[in-house]
Amino acid sequence: MSLWAGLAAFAGLGWSHATEEEARELLASIVLTSGEEQAQAVEALGGHGDSIIGTVIEAWRVGGISSYTPPGGTGKIALLKEPEGYTDIATGEKVVPQGDPVTIRPSRALRKTLKKVADLLDLASPDPAARIAAAEKLGLSQNPDYLPVLRDRLEMQTNPKVRRAFDEAVNISLLANGTPQEQLAAVTALGNLRSYPARDLIEALRVKNAEAADDDGAAPESRAHAAAMQAAAVEALGQIDGHQKVVEVYGTLFRGLSLGSVLLLVAYGLAITFGLMGVINMAHGEFIAIGGYTVYLVQGWFATTFGEGTAGYETYFLWALPASFLVAAFFGIILERGVIRFLYKRPLESLLATWGISMILQQAFRLHFGAANVAVASPQWLSSSFEVAGVTMSYNRLFVIGFALFVIVATWLLLTRTSWGLHVRATMQNRQMASSLGVRSARVNMLTFAFGSGLAGLAGAFISQIGNVGPSMGQTYIVDSFMVVVIGGVGNLAGAALSSLGIGMVDQSLQPLLGPVMGKITVLLAIILFLQFKPGGLFPARSRSLDD
Repeated sequence: MSLWAGLAAFAGLGWSHATEEEARELLASIVLTSGEEQAQAVEALGGHGDSIIGTVIEAWRVGGISSYTPPGGTGKIALLKEPEGYTDIATGEKVVPQGDPVTIRPSRALRKTLKKVADLLDLASPDPAARIAAAEKLGLSQNPDYLPVLRDRLEMQTNPKVRRAFDEAVNISLLANGTPQEQLAAVTALGNLRSYPARDLIEALRVKNAEAADDDGAAPESRAHAAAMQAAAVEALGQIDGHQKVVEVYGTLFRGLSLGSVLLLVAYGLAITFGLMGVINMAHGEFIAIGGYTVYLVQGWFATTFGEGTAGYETYFLWALPASFLVAAFFGIILERGVIRFLYKRPLESLLATWGISMILQQAFRLHFGAANVAVASPQWLSSSFEVAGVTMSYNRLFVIGFALFVIVATWLLLTRTSWGLHVRATMQNRQMASSLGVRSARVNMLTFAFGSGLAGLAGAFISQIGNVGPSMGQTYIVDSFMVVVIGGVGNLAGAALSSLGIGMVDQSLQPLLGPVMGKITVLLAIILFLQFKPGGLFPARSRSLDD
């Protein structure tokens, strides 16, 4: 393929893009050309977003392109230097040169052209996200060389989000490079777009034009324009700030809901073991850690068996969820059979015993997994996010919210619509009466404690996707868990659900205003004051301990 014939073919392809083979042949021709023709050809590549073009351009800028004449060959070939060796740019095949290839070093002027082309390549990328990021970057640079390209590319966009990004980039660039009339129109347009990246630039224009409008020595026309620009800037800033406040409110609402869902998953198991059974289990946090470490082990097994990034590996978290529940429930049975069953009606002894067990379990985690946090990676389908009205929503937090609702419904059905749930409620209300009616209270206690421990394991599984997994991960949530149970009403699962969401919302609302530490302190003080007026919590309920 000749140089200009290849460029003509590229130009005719528009957005459909050439094949990689055609792009490679054209790049090899350009690299091996020289002089003004080479510079013009390089500049013509700026309208094409093929990934191989970006790779070669970046390598060329830093001396990663060489020419080589194979023994017995008919001419030179262009080579791309990569960590694993050399690749023939024209064919994509690996080459082992005999001798040292000659590095093709671009001139200073050509390097400048290469940088410009590298900046513009993503504007033509087939990936909408890459085009949006490139437009934002070039717009904020306010480089006058990029303004014509952004305008031309704006007309080619059919995706509404991409078109908005290009429109925003053009108007941001016009703030510095446009005529006075274009600047005024750009300020108005950016206000209508609620462009937060342009806020500081508009504020600078407002200050500048406020001073110009008050300059008695300026021409009347200049003062009138400055006043109009100042008024437009004030209106645009009001639109941007108003929209940002709405985004912050909804963002806080979403973060609070996700934090409340995490607290709910953490506290629901405690609401059963403490609220229904009356057992103060200070090792509840370690069951959370058991769930987190179970996810880590399942992830490692899937990575070894299927390989990271494979379709099989992407399903590991779906298997880790039931595994974390079952493993934590199993250890819950061991704890209940080995220690807790001897300490019913003895809350102080159960508190001290489970606190000691929590210390033992933390040390066991350190000995087996190490003192440092272990790495748990989210599967790809949980790692991404999307944006709604300016609020970024991550899939992992949405999944936590959805699963928390599932846990609420499933627990309610188990306790109110099954015979096991009936036995649980009967045993917790009056153990002796339930036993006299044939309910195996010891078995009910064991399964109830196992269920609460399993829920803690599930909480640990979800925390592994949004936080750290380490020996003391559960201790971060144990105090909040008890607060949730007490505020909701000891023994009332609906109250635990409402209090966890409420605490999550209040915490996320106060932290931006007071900071993380003062926010937590304020929440704790508010809870203490609340309990002074309602010591029974939101929904006071009779527990077994009140009847014994």
